[in-house]
Amino acid sequence: MKAIISCAIVCLVLSVFQTNVFPANKFYLIGPGDVLEISVWNEPDLTKKLVVPPDGVISFPLIDPIKVTDLTITALKKVVTKRLSEYVPDATVTVLLIGINSLKAYVIGKVKNPGEYPITLETSVLQILAKAGGLTPFASDGNIKILRKKNNKI
Repeated sequence: MKAIISCAIVCLVLSVFQTNVFPANKFYLIGPGDVLEISVWNEPDLTKKLVVPPDGVISFPLIDPIKVTDLTITALKKVVTKRLSEYVPDATVTVLLIGINSLKAYVIGKVKNPGEYPITLETSVLQILAKAGGLTPFASDGNIKILRKKNNKI
């Protein structure tokens, strides 16, 4: 019976859709599902609100598609400004992160409410377990596994 209980572990999978989710410098990296607003001052036709698609490539007027996954907001602003400079000299570009939807944790195993939970860069394992309603009486609290996806490997 003890073997069965020890096999009934809680497996917390911090699997996110981007690499390097928790970089040392703590700058947020754009990922699929995030909502961005890109605008150019005094150019109303160059304002666009968009959701980053699963492939991470966005379109913006006048410039070629941009792969935005794993870019910071500041880096994306620089890319857009540089590419627009041919058409709009001295463009004042603003990039806003309207919604964070790419950071998710998946809690499976012997918890009260297994499932997908949104997280931030500061979310702890304890907070995610609390969101999942805590452990069930049959969970082995000394045998929790945390798996992270990094460079497309778990």
